[in-house]
Amino acid sequence: MSIRDDVQAIFERDPAARGLIEVLLAYPGLHALLVHRVAHALHRCGIPVLPRLISHLNRFLTGIEIHPGAKIGKGFFIDHGMGVVIGETSEVGDFVTMYQGVTLGGTGQERGKRHPTIGNHVLIGVGAKILGAVTVGDHARIGAGAVVLRDVPPGGTAVGVPARVVAFRTPGGHTRRVEHLPDPQAEMIVVLHRKIVELEERLIAMERALGEATHDHDERGQLVRTPFESLLALGLTPGSGGSDDEPPSNHEGANHSP
Repeated sequence: MSIRDDVQAIFERDPAARGLIEVLLAYPGLHALLVHRVAHALHRCGIPVLPRLISHLNRFLTGIEIHPGAKIGKGFFIDHGMGVVIGETSEVGDFVTMYQGVTLGGTGQERGKRHPTIGNHVLIGVGAKILGAVTVGDHARIGAGAVVLRDVPPGGTAVGVPARVVAFRTPGGHTRRVEHLPDPQAEMIVVLHRKIVELEERLIAMERALGEATHDHDERGQLVRTPFESLLALGLTPGSGGSDDEPPSNHEGANHSP
């Protein structure tokens, strides 16, 4: 592992990188990684307290928290980086890309291996949370905002809460989908379309019934009864429940003297 690999990873994966001086001075992901390598070397030597102090200073300066015990491979690129947290027993492979807000965390108070293992050439999207001693295989992709609680196979793309593998990337770069995500807007449009078709069919049936079961005009073509009267004859008026029980009208009660 060398600084050259880390700098080269930035130029390869960030189109905004303009020059070496800019990368060395204005990329907090690179700063956090370089400081972590120092803290990790001290941690491996068994030096107490100092590695944690360096890690604490690193978080203060860059907004990126990496425990000194975390193992990170070469070509690691943290883009933007604010809010990234990498736990003590995390293992990150080579040429991994990680965006802001990512957490490689644990799920409990147990000791030992309790943080994720990330393979090579993995991409982890904005705000993704990978929790527990899970393994993310080589060339996998984790979608933005995903919460990964289970292993992700090599080449898999995991999205959602909790994360599910929805596609696989072949070595040739082709993507094969294994699950289709729900589209609430499309589903609502389908439901509304079905309802419109149903209402149109009911309207056509009503017009046909009015034309066949009623005679609204006499032989001279004069209107005999209004469309509303025709609806009354068919029992199709609004609010008609089809019941024969109707409340007595007011004028019927008015004819009886007290």
